[in-house]
Amino acid sequence: MKILGIIHTHPRGFGFVTPDNPDECSGTIFIPAQYTEGAVQGDHVEVELADKPMKPERGPEGKVLRVLERGRSQITGVIVDKADKNQFILYSPLLGPEKDIFVTGKKLAIGQRVTVKITNWDDLTGKVETILGTMDDPKLDVKCAILEYELDPTFPPKAVEEAKSFGKTVDNIKDRVDFTNWEIITIDPETARDFDDALSLTIDEKKHFHLGVHIADVSHYVRPGTTLDAIASKRCNSTYFPGTCLPMIPEELSNELCSLKEGVVRLTSTVLMEFTPDGTLINYEIVKGAIKSQKRFTYEEAKRVLDGEETSQHQPLLKNMVTLCELLKGKRRERGSVDLSLPETVMKVDKAGKPIGFRVVQYDITHQLVEEFMLKANEMVATHLSKTVPSSVYRVHQAPTPEDQKSFFDLARLLGFKLSKEPTVQEIQELFEKAKTTPHAQQLSISFIKSMKLAMYSPDNVGHFGLSLEHYTHFTSPIRRYPDLVIHRLLFEKPDPKTSLEKICLCCSDAERASSKAENRVLHLKKLRYLLELEETSKTEPIYDASITNILHFGFTFDITDFGMEGLIRLAELPHYYNYDAKRQLLQTDSGHKRLCLGDKIKVKVDGINLPAAEVFWKLI
Repeated sequence: MKILGIIHTHPRGFGFVTPDNPDECSGTIFIPAQYTEGAVQGDHVEVELADKPMKPERGPEGKVLRVLERGRSQITGVIVDKADKNQFILYSPLLGPEKDIFVTGKKLAIGQRVTVKITNWDDLTGKVETILGTMDDPKLDVKCAILEYELDPTFPPKAVEEAKSFGKTVDNIKDRVDFTNWEIITIDPETARDFDDALSLTIDEKKHFHLGVHIADVSHYVRPGTTLDAIASKRCNSTYFPGTCLPMIPEELSNELCSLKEGVVRLTSTVLMEFTPDGTLINYEIVKGAIKSQKRFTYEEAKRVLDGEETSQHQPLLKNMVTLCELLKGKRRERGSVDLSLPETVMKVDKAGKPIGFRVVQYDITHQLVEEFMLKANEMVATHLSKTVPSSVYRVHQAPTPEDQKSFFDLARLLGFKLSKEPTVQEIQELFEKAKTTPHAQQLSISFIKSMKLAMYSPDNVGHFGLSLEHYTHFTSPIRRYPDLVIHRLLFEKPDPKTSLEKICLCCSDAERASSKAENRVLHLKKLRYLLELEETSKTEPIYDASITNILHFGFTFDITDFGMEGLIRLAELPHYYNYDAKRQLLQTDSGHKRLCLGDKIKVKVDGINLPAAEVFWKLI
């Protein structure tokens, strides 16, 4: 069977094709690296489906027969070498390290960041159109990522004009539930400017919890048929870089009229939920509302109040929220959801884009309570829509295969955790509970997440494996995610039969992947720049703690704990000869005196950094 679609390529060579007609094939089609036929990101291709995929559990598989139309004629990259008198070699993150592009142009030099018009895709030759600058300029990191992944950095004047037309204040809350006198707060990162969600909680005489999840009513301003909606539906999400952001909607809305700021009236779509003293949901209501947030907490500030380090009139509210949070976490564990707590690395940059430091944000109880309440609101909205509309947008997550999870199970066993031959969800839960008191908790969490399939948007409600939910959607972040905006419309408006939810889901899933790649690309570059600065300025050679995450026949991979980075050291780079033992997942010298095992804690140092290719080379201490 032959199918037409758009290919999305990975730097390692393989790709996925999104079918033009979703009815012809469910989901995306995996294309092995040897069958891409030179197709690159965004190309329109013809694919032949494989009768017998190499890995059926991965879904449909195929090979590219031909490229029907190139998705782009221009790419961005770095000149890394000189081929001959007239040609230079370009490295493009989009095409990966395996493909050299030969380019010509005036005043070219190694280290320049350029845009190139491809003149011959078969030979991968092109002509430099623009010299953007050099790799030495960190301010270009974001600009180049925007060009590489074809993100849109500006809004058309019409969209900005529409956003400004609403003014700066809310003047009319007629026909809405008035929550403006309620005790309502927001809890967000210190650097946040777009406050999507606010929370309220009361306890009645029966000890029942009454939780309010108040979400910015973006749908009131961004209407179908407007330029604002056209742009939002194209962008599909906001993209966040260190120190800056590409918002989905203009800042006049995202950071102002839609942002649930402290002390000002804002319009909301609100989910009101009632829970028994043991955390069982017994009633809910979804309404249009208006709020006036009484306090804008940062996560750190809320934690200090909870710990008694600061005083606040909202301390009783926060403590009650912690109580309900723990009850909901317990309910989630009962149904089989795995609790993962991973710290986040936040990179700080100066105005020139230079990294000046980073901090590791721990996933503490304040983060957990916000997440639990958002999860519950998303679940209830999805459940409600599954009963009230013919079709909706769901956030779906398929179960991993045993093959997907093999590395995770191997790691857990090697670290001393007991698991059956085919571990159940309950066993995995118990594993993570036990791991909390060991040095291996973060390492196991990272390995488990890597074993999971990617979540995506779909009109087909196949459930969410990671959360162990039959119904789940995204409702709580309409400022930065288009699917949430669509959900708000489905809740309160008659569905437009002309709207293709299938296309919206595909577009949003694709845009999410592109944004994630761009964000990761920039963050990785900033980390490398920071490492390079440390190497050049430290009086003593920096040494880093790491954990071995995979044993391979040619080397081993490891996670740099403090940086959230993965590294690779090849066998040829080790001072001794090591034999590969696949069965026991270890590397061992002939004498047996030296071993490298899955899960081992090691120390490494930087052995070189190649900024143009975004590579760092490590040496085992």
